[in-house]
Amino acid sequence: MLLKSKVAIVTGGTRGIGRAIVFDLIQNGAKVLFTYLKSDESAGIILDEIKGLKGEAEAIKADVRLYDEAKKAVEETVNRFGKVDILVNNAGITKDKALMMMEPSEWLDVINTDLTGYFNMAKACIVTMMKQKSGVIVNISSIAGVVGMPRQVNYSSAKAGELGLTKSLAKEVASYGIRVNAVAPGFIDTDMTKELKQKDEFLKMIPFGRFGKPEEVAKVIKKLVAEIVEVEIDKITPEASFVEDLGMDSMMVLEILASIEKKYKLRIPEENLTKITNLSKVVELVDEFLVK
Repeated sequence: MLLKSKVAIVTGGTRGIGRAIVFDLIQNGAKVLFTYLKSDESAGIILDEIKGLKGEAEAIKADVRLYDEAKKAVEETVNRFGKVDILVNNAGITKDKALMMMEPSEWLDVINTDLTGYFNMAKACIVTMMKQKSGVIVNISSIAGVVGMPRQVNYSSAKAGELGLTKSLAKEVASYGIRVNAVAPGFIDTDMTKELKQKDEFLKMIPFGRFGKPEEVAKVIKKLVAEIVEVEIDKITPEASFVEDLGMDSMMVLEILASIEKKYKLRIPEENLTKITNLSKVVELVDEFLVK
């Protein structure tokens, strides 16, 4: 199986594209945690179906608009499966209206779910992936973020933001073996697009004369994730500042943290990263967690 031993998180995993991605990952050997916001019943049905396929999965109710809930989903994944290899940011909503009729709350609801939610999940995963020096993040964007769609100022803006997030983060973490990609489908036949008032107009724009299928997007995601598979020593005094004296950046400090964990077989929470300011502090941190 292409993804045997890999662990994936899929947000918005109970419907449409997210659901198709969950099953495609499971069928290719991955262990999956998927998030959902509303329907416990739908999540339970999917888990039962996955058991029937002899797959391993877990569902967690999480509002990705809130960083603490995104972080909890990632922590649950690591506690259950030991790592995170793949993040598929998929959870999203639409609230389509002409700008003149759109309420500020309708703008914010879409931006917070479709863009801030992606940021929250990526941030919650990134330290784990950097320590592993491997990972894949796939952001489900939309053609609306590329060309813009009428009556979708909020949605098109969020999807364009996802593309910017993808490009920036890809450059930021490539040196850690982490790949960040975006998939920008056209119109896909899901519950969300069934509500489109301009559906007939959009169909005329598509040469095939139909919307895409969630399973077709899932195949693209599978292809993406399947491809996972200098300071002088005498300057490092106990009190020399890693940043001010040795010119290290936060990425280098994170590498130190990862090396410490590997050498001493420790697990040090990421919030202790700010304590690693010099060699003396590193020794104190190791002592603290060895005692625990």
